[in-house]
Amino acid sequence: MGLIGAGIAVLTGLGAGIGIGIATSKATEAIARQPEAAGTINKTLLLGCALAEATAIYGFVIALLLIIM
Repeated sequence: MGLIGAGIAVLTGLGAGIGIGIATSKATEAIARQPEAAGTINKTLLLGCALAEATAIYGFVIALLLIIM
C-alpha cells in the first residue's frame, strides 16, 4: 500500500512540470509584447518556477519516506 502512495506522491512532479511550462510560455509572450519589462517578468517567472518546483520536491521526499519507512 505504501508503494501505491509513493507513486501517487511522485505525480506532483507532473503538475509542477505542466505549471512551469505554462508559466514559461506566458512569460515569453509577455516579453515579446513588452520587451522593456523583461527584467521584471524574468524575476517573477523565476520566483514562480521555484515555488512550483518546490511542490515537486516535496512530493518526491514524501514518496521516498513512504518507500523507506
